[in-house]
Amino acid sequence: MDEPARIRRLDETVVNRIAAGEVVQRPANALKEMIENCLDAKSTNIQVTVNEGGLKCMQILDNGTGIRKEDMEIVCERFTTSKLQEFSDLTSLTTYGFRGEALASISHVAHLAITTKTADSKCAWRASYIDGKLSGKPKPDLFYNVPVRRKALRSPAEEHGRVFEVVSRYAIHNANVGFTLRKQGQQNVEFRTPPHSTPCDNIRSVFGPAVARELLEVDFVDDKLKFCCKGLVSNANYSVKKCTFLLFINHRLVDSTALRKALETMYAAYLPKAGHPFIYLSLEVDPSTLDVNVHPTKHEVFFLHQDEIIESVQKACEARLLGANESRTFYTQGLLPGAASVRPPSSKAAGGEEGGEKDKRDASSKPYAHELVRTDSRTQKMDKFLTGSGEKNGEAERKEEEEGEGKTSASTEQHNRRDIQLTSVLTLRQEFEGNTHSGLLESVRDLTFVGCVNRQYALVQHARTLFLVNTCWLSEELFYQVALNDFGNFGILKLSSPVDISELALIALEQPDSGWSEGDGTKEDLASYIKTLLVSKAEMLQEYFSMEIDSEGRLCTLPYLLDQYVPDMEGLPMFVLRLGAEVEWGDEKECFDTFARELARFYAVKPKIANLTELYRVFERC
Repeated sequence: MDEPARIRRLDETVVNRIAAGEVVQRPANALKEMIENCLDAKSTNIQVTVNEGGLKCMQILDNGTGIRKEDMEIVCERFTTSKLQEFSDLTSLTTYGFRGEALASISHVAHLAITTKTADSKCAWRASYIDGKLSGKPKPDLFYNVPVRRKALRSPAEEHGRVFEVVSRYAIHNANVGFTLRKQGQQNVEFRTPPHSTPCDNIRSVFGPAVARELLEVDFVDDKLKFCCKGLVSNANYSVKKCTFLLFINHRLVDSTALRKALETMYAAYLPKAGHPFIYLSLEVDPSTLDVNVHPTKHEVFFLHQDEIIESVQKACEARLLGANESRTFYTQGLLPGAASVRPPSSKAAGGEEGGEKDKRDASSKPYAHELVRTDSRTQKMDKFLTGSGEKNGEAERKEEEEGEGKTSASTEQHNRRDIQLTSVLTLRQEFEGNTHSGLLESVRDLTFVGCVNRQYALVQHARTLFLVNTCWLSEELFYQVALNDFGNFGILKLSSPVDISELALIALEQPDSGWSEGDGTKEDLASYIKTLLVSKAEMLQEYFSMEIDSEGRLCTLPYLLDQYVPDMEGLPMFVLRLGAEVEWGDEKECFDTFARELARFYAVKPKIANLTELYRVFERC
């Protein structure tokens, strides 16, 4: 007779990995948890980078509050959280995370590394975790120690599609937060939404203009059931083969099969057979009536009075659909290509026009497809940045997060724009305008940005012509013109801590392209000379260029040339060195001209992708 097998307690690591497999079923689940953590940390910009759909690597960058150094030892242990203290807190949840399982679960199925910095920390801290414990440097390979789970997943392309789905849906719901998604090793951004946009704008970016122009706004409050509902749903003009259903309950991305079926049933009476709608809804219910802990991934939720709430939402959406009583639009082809037009005979005596002239006018008003010009009402033009930018800076305020020495925070003091009547400055402006090529000026002012080619070149369009432009050179000319137009009216870009000018000059002199030779004297003497020179010009620099140099020879501020743009501070040492070597201080006109040139050279985009992306992000935000 066989003896019964002995029952043994599983190893804690095995238990944790089983539990982790329930929470993190695929890379998109881990991403959803991390995005929710970023939003809980008050992030306003979230960037996601994935490799093979997140199977090889997934990186999430955000500008939230961060994690304290002293908390990093236990941050990946199970049931460690800052959102929940007592069991009764589950009845009044106002955050995304609460169980303390996200990081723990990910660390049990993947190599996990955390780099974090709080506002009061002097530096960032990096830690690696395996099985919830601190470890050495990891390798980016999700589900590396759960081979069964790894085999159950499908192709990297499908997993990447699920990652895209999570990022895009949270971007639509959190339109005030900027989201970015890119594939690792690729320069092109696959998906990006700017901060302070609208849900409709982000829907247009993700699902296209066809659905965006057919959306109806839903916004109502049910006092009886104590919930409110907001969202965007498609009208009767729009239908697709598969329903697109985005549902957020208390700002958490969830699914409700019952609500989805109820709305699809309602739409069936208004759409063609096999047609389905687009639905984005955000419900806010009393947290005490909501149970978000019914599913390991928190993908589904239960709440009280669920049937009544679904019926109320269904009625509100149907009322909104019936209220949009505009007729459908049908596009017809008036004349086949190549067919001769038939026109009635014209009579000059009756006040008519000559047939030939009328034909020319009609032909010019109906361009062919190849004559259509790519346009976008949101597209920015270059002249936006060339007129009145100093006045805008004088009224705006901007603060950048101070992080380490050499970083800056930008702010401007409110003041009335001064009318500069210096002969030298007026002459420089006249000379610049006199040397301007009218055709080129028109092309630059009306160009449309198409996209980046690489770190140095970009594609722009003017009328029906596509141009390849050198972004570095173009930005330098832009900043030179800004320096002349806003002379004496710059905002202030404050350094987080004053920097000694001689130290900056010494750093520049150590660089191979500094041009220093032994015949110029010692580097220390040359750095001291530049410091003395700029200190002697401090009053003029602050008056006209918003450059503050204190009595100890430390640089405190820089001019704020373009709203929401900060130059690469790596070029600051060379900028200081060139001020001493290249600016013609002896002549007023030459001084202002050469100084503006050096200023433009420093602020211009360098052939490095970080700065190029930053400048185009500025163009999109403004």
